[in-house]
Amino acid sequence: MLSDHKNYAYLHGEFVPLENAYLHVSDLSIQRGYGIFDFFKVQEGAPLFLEHYISRFFQSAQLMGLPVPLSEEQLKATLAELLQRNKLPNSGVKMILTGGYSANGYDPAAPNLLITQQALTLPTQEQVARGIKIITHEYVRELPLAKTINYSMGIRLLQEVKARQADDVLYHHGGVVTEFPRSNFFLLTQDNVLVTPAQEVLLGVTRRNVLELARQQYQVQERAVTLEDIAQAREAFMTSTTKRVLPIVEVDGKPVHDGKPGPVTLQLLKQLLELEQRQQTV
Repeated sequence: MLSDHKNYAYLHGEFVPLENAYLHVSDLSIQRGYGIFDFFKVQEGAPLFLEHYISRFFQSAQLMGLPVPLSEEQLKATLAELLQRNKLPNSGVKMILTGGYSANGYDPAAPNLLITQQALTLPTQEQVARGIKIITHEYVRELPLAKTINYSMGIRLLQEVKARQADDVLYHHGGVVTEFPRSNFFLLTQDNVLVTPAQEVLLGVTRRNVLELARQQYQVQERAVTLEDIAQAREAFMTSTTKRVLPIVEVDGKPVHDGKPGPVTLQLLKQLLELEQRQQTV
């Protein structure tokens, strides 16, 4: 039986059916790709690590000179009502703040806040057990600390990623690694130090959680990471809201260590899943 349940979005201060959530063509997100966003996961009806995502959303807005039309408390209340309306227990929520309806297609106007909630696909056990293959590309995002809507490079590289039978692309600059288009990067050195890039990266919430978990049991460093470091690594993985902790087994056609997901990676994934479970009951 088909469900007649509507999926709602928030736009212009109102909750509207998702199919009616439109922005005018004069919006700077359309005209110039100007805007920011953030994205968090809802698990069994509970938003996970919401405080951190909201904090980063406001930080991104400040870096881009975009005033958020709601206070943090008003935004939380709006999100709670959207979750109540949609009743999607396992889903992802995206908050988008645009440059607004520009009179001349360049000058910012009153920002538009759009919030959507939709079903979410997470890595399968088979994907985790197999690990992923990545390629590298020389590029640094503009304003790395801001989660902007500009993903032009990542999208443009999708064809090359597929052509090389890989799953994602890791950015670097002069051989110094930064991040993926939508994820952070970690590796484990030969002497069992967990390392992640410190500069020119978005400070991911999952990255933050993994660092906290790892510091309880491993030596951890946030520092410059090079392509040579990857060539010598025992393990490598990516982290993000939707990927959690996903093992990397091949970089530019060369295996990472023995080409299999490593035990430290899998242990951190297990601990992250346990942390998410605890968050559901907070």
